[in-house]
Amino acid sequence: MDWVTCAYSAACTGVAHQPSGHCLAHLPPDDLAAALAGMAPGRLLDLRGTVLTGDLLARVLEAAGHRPGRTRLDRARFTGDVRLAGVTFAGDVSLDGARFDRLASFFGARFERNVSLAGAVFARELSFHGVRARGHVSLERAVMSRDALFGQAVLERGLSCERARFDGYATFDGARIGDGAAFRGARFGRTLSFRKVTGSAGFDGAHFAADAYLSATGRLSLVRARADGLLDMTVAGCGVDLRRTEVAGATTLRLTDSYADLEGAVLRGPATVTGRGRSRVTSLRGVDAPSLALSGLDLSACRFAGLAHPSGVRVKDCTFALTPRGLRVSVRRPMVRWFSRRSALADERTLLTGDPQDGPWATPGGLADLYAELRGRVDDRGTSDDFAFAALEMRRQAAGRRWTIMPWLSASSLASFLVLSLVSSRAACLVSSRRTGRFAAWFALLAAVTAGAVLWTSASHAERRAGTHVPSVHG
Repeated sequence: MDWVTCAYSAACTGVAHQPSGHCLAHLPPDDLAAALAGMAPGRLLDLRGTVLTGDLLARVLEAAGHRPGRTRLDRARFTGDVRLAGVTFAGDVSLDGARFDRLASFFGARFERNVSLAGAVFARELSFHGVRARGHVSLERAVMSRDALFGQAVLERGLSCERARFDGYATFDGARIGDGAAFRGARFGRTLSFRKVTGSAGFDGAHFAADAYLSATGRLSLVRARADGLLDMTVAGCGVDLRRTEVAGATTLRLTDSYADLEGAVLRGPATVTGRGRSRVTSLRGVDAPSLALSGLDLSACRFAGLAHPSGVRVKDCTFALTPRGLRVSVRRPMVRWFSRRSALADERTLLTGDPQDGPWATPGGLADLYAELRGRVDDRGTSDDFAFAALEMRRQAAGRRWTIMPWLSASSLASFLVLSLVSSRAACLVSSRRTGRFAAWFALLAAVTAGAVLWTSASHAERRAGTHVPSVHG
């Protein structure tokens, strides 16, 4: 302790008042009256380590005009009910390590600056309902043994509850948290209700021992969080980070013009992700979910490689990426192939780039199996057919990847190339020597043979594909 303690007893930690050397709780009646008379609104209030009964606290607040200035109550102990309705704290308030034996109600209080309750212990209920704090509020490492109520609170500079413990029911419904809330490593022993909150919140590494309901207008992050019950989330116009989150119960995620990242998540119960507006899922890589329903989402940039249970996925009214159309030329038959657009997973489009983030998952063989499983899990027949063809294409690549001479050559580029070749050969014949003209003529002949090969290959390929429902490759 960094203050002179009370001389009444070695066990008393209350800050000493001069000239008696006793804390406020152990002052004689006359000295106590004099100490209270010296208090005034806006002045420093120093009661560190002091034991405060309900009656003594009421007399102190009355003496300070219910508007104390800088308030220092570190390691103070409140043995009676604490009710601070109508009290305005004009300066910083420090209650680090304080202990509240009975009800702690800050309802109706106002804090003009920062509030710190780090390491505080609340043996009974805590109410921050409707509190307005213009500064930052800290409850780091605090222990709330009973219910904690933060509904309708207005915390303009944010809230920090890192490594805090909420043993009872906790609610933050309707709170406005200006600079966001941090619950890193926090533990919630009973149901958490964090609904219709204005602002962002981070629950990275948090543990929800019961059900959790989260709804906010800002970004929500639950990286490496663990939920033993159900997890219900609703967000609008922001993002949700659920990477490596573990949920034992049901998972429900509702997105409105938002995005979600579920990479590496373990969702043991039934999981549902629905989207409205421009909502998208960016990654499902490595997700372990026996039952996962996706609806109304943009999946054009979503990675699926490493999905543990593709047979448990259900896709409805979702959009996927599209492959580019054009020509592919190789040294194997067919040497020249024309590809039209088809639906594809984002993993296929990045397969050729060799993105190191894909790891060992995005391989032709792995994608072939993934396509084969997902083709029966989508509600659109066209997408199902495209996935069926993609599975065949990936298996063909897995059997032996071809050496590609011209990976993707568009029809317009090829036509331009042939026209330029013919024009060049004609010009060479007119203005050059006989040898140069002969060379240009041979070059034009080679271009014509190439064009014929394109037509012949495309036609034969179309004949082989006749009668199927896969429109991805044609002559």
